[in-house]
Amino acid sequence: MARQALLDHVPIPVEQIHPIPGSQNPSEAAGCYETLLRGFFGGWPPRFDMVFLGLGENGHTASLFPGTPALEERQRWVAEVDVAEQDVFRVTLTAPLLNQAAVVVFLVTGAAKAAVLHEVLDGPHDPSRWPAQLIRPLDGELRWLVDRTAASLLVHETPERTRVL
Repeated sequence: MARQALLDHVPIPVEQIHPIPGSQNPSEAAGCYETLLRGFFGGWPPRFDMVFLGLGENGHTASLFPGTPALEERQRWVAEVDVAEQDVFRVTLTAPLLNQAAVVVFLVTGAAKAAVLHEVLDGPHDPSRWPAQLIRPLDGELRWLVDRTAASLLVHETPERTRVL
């Protein structure tokens, strides 16, 4: 999807595009993808120029889902995620790797996201329940681009915290 919507339309060399393998089981795919990234970046955590994320109605982002072991990962760059009650088995970049980015941008739209956006930004810090709270760039910027309906329940809507589309 990202390739068709964006990457096929910008001048990025193909050798710089590294999709997560989709034909393997998630445990194997996570291992292979981490090996690929570590090889490409010489074993050092990359500092991505930008990470673009969404926010799920349950507070997940990337494939960091509430209550999953991937939320506790501190060493690996890539992890498999099994959410049995949703029949979801995926591969995700871990929060420590995502937090290396120079800029992290969340795009959140629609009234269905208003309550979770309020919890993530204005609620107590509880990343096991709201994994998006784990995303706090270490030496970078965090931006929230939200539309008016998604921002409707925010207590402190300020220019520093949100950009209303």
